[in-house]
Amino acid sequence: MKKQIKNALPVVQNQSLVDARGVNDETSLAQYIQNIQKFPILSASEEYEYATRWVKNKDADAAEKLVASHLRMVVSVAYDFKNYGVPFSELIASGNMGLMQALQKFDPERGFRFSTYAMFWIRAEIYETILQNWSIVKIGTSANQKRVFFNLARAKRALGIMDGNLSDDQTRQIADYLHVPENDVRRMSTRITARDLSLNAPAHSDDDARDVLSNMPDDKNNIQDDIEQIEFRRRGYDLLRKHLAELPERDREILRARRLSDPVATLESLSQKYGISRERVRQIEERAYNKLRDAILKEAKE
Repeated sequence: MKKQIKNALPVVQNQSLVDARGVNDETSLAQYIQNIQKFPILSASEEYEYATRWVKNKDADAAEKLVASHLRMVVSVAYDFKNYGVPFSELIASGNMGLMQALQKFDPERGFRFSTYAMFWIRAEIYETILQNWSIVKIGTSANQKRVFFNLARAKRALGIMDGNLSDDQTRQIADYLHVPENDVRRMSTRITARDLSLNAPAHSDDDARDVLSNMPDDKNNIQDDIEQIEFRRRGYDLLRKHLAELPERDREILRARRLSDPVATLESLSQKYGISRERVRQIEERAYNKLRDAILKEAKE
């Protein structure tokens, strides 16, 4: 998949996006961030235009403009994960790969902004890179183990647990807090404390040195919740795309224009387009919406 993505765009873009791992020191990283600020942020109409040109004609120039305008978003997302032990440049490179995957899969006719769609792919790729780069989770990365990995420190702070080695009672408290089996907490805690070097080791070995970061309140979103939300939205997008395609063409187009477009088309403009009354347009919109909603809810429950 990555090879297909790399070959999808021109050589210059391959080097700047897919091979962003060449950004390996502060000077080049700062230069990279400075360079991407030069790319303009696109409006919704511009995103749609460039995405359409790419999807229909494989217009490399349009794809380059679309992707380049979102590079700063990748850096912004990567910054939120800079304390997870993976070099910042690696996070950016992974986010760029997610951006490229979004480009390959994006359908501008669905009525969604490319920036919104790409955000999910960027985060998913960064999550995967963090897990792959941590040796403690390379063996056995179940959903529960990922939950413990990303949230163990937060759970310990919330429960007032400062010990490195957990007692049976502390393990049980954390397991209840994270809604995972005690054994997953015990195994992951052992792996984390067994690392050769802490990600937040004190700069000095004095007795009064403190691991400040571990004791700071964490007011960011729960990463596991973010992952689950991404999967939930991705599933919703797939269901929407599937059942939207099942609607009659006129119903589908009216529903898109009234519920999935920005700006929203007026009843008057649609009545003129299809040669029907505004009330008839409203009825078709309501019927199509109810049919789409019922189909999605039915399959989601299965």
